[in-house]
Amino acid sequence: GLKIFQILSSIGLFLLPPLFLALTERRKINEFFSFKKPSAAWLGLVFLLMIVSMPFMEWTALWNQQMHLPKGLESVESWMKAKEAEAMRLTYILLKINGLGDFLVNLFMIAMLPALAEELMFRGGVQRAFKRMFNNPHVAIWLAAFIFSAIHLQFYGFLPRLLLGALFGYIYLWTGNLWYAILAHFLNNAYAVCVAWYLQLKNIPLSNVEASFSFAWYGYLISFVMAAYLLIYIKNKSTYGKQLG
Repeated sequence: GLKIFQILSSIGLFLLPPLFLALTERRKINEFFSFKKPSAAWLGLVFLLMIVSMPFMEWTALWNQQMHLPKGLESVESWMKAKEAEAMRLTYILLKINGLGDFLVNLFMIAMLPALAEELMFRGGVQRAFKRMFNNPHVAIWLAAFIFSAIHLQFYGFLPRLLLGALFGYIYLWTGNLWYAILAHFLNNAYAVCVAWYLQLKNIPLSNVEASFSFAWYGYLISFVMAAYLLIYIKNKSTYGKQLG
């Protein structure tokens, strides 16, 4: 029941609104959202970018989880922790896998559908609207990323989700093709599904994911440097009109 509700929520809240937006603009969906034929080289670049950035994103998540509010805001912090615990309980329920069928359902529900629906909503819709409003793509990307992170109501995962939203936004901006942002989003979510399945196969509690996949400090630094290099590479290829493949 929870999985059906999750799927319907993704469709109703994130997939349908941007599609209606395209209809109100009287534009073809593929043209409105820049659905162009992806090239193998760009797909490979985005895949590599997401792989090398994952350790750094994990570090930002660990850092965010250690957040403490100033004195006087104890009640707010207690509320935030309660909401976080509730979200985590729901996440563990959704990630429960009893076989290959559950794994495939989770890939669709947690990775494929949200990647398509949320990128249509936040990059194709919200980011586009802010770009029109402020005429500044960077402001549009970070505002859309902020809303993308805040709407999940997971305060102790706000920073990595904000950075991921910005990353997806810059991929969309510099490639001019929503498919690449969707691929990046899918890879990020599919990684979580695959890790959850691996932990369950090894009878490791899902709450031990941080201890099971950790790096030395220089591993996070290398991840950040490599991700930054690939982002700059993608930007330069786009800025100077050098197409891959």
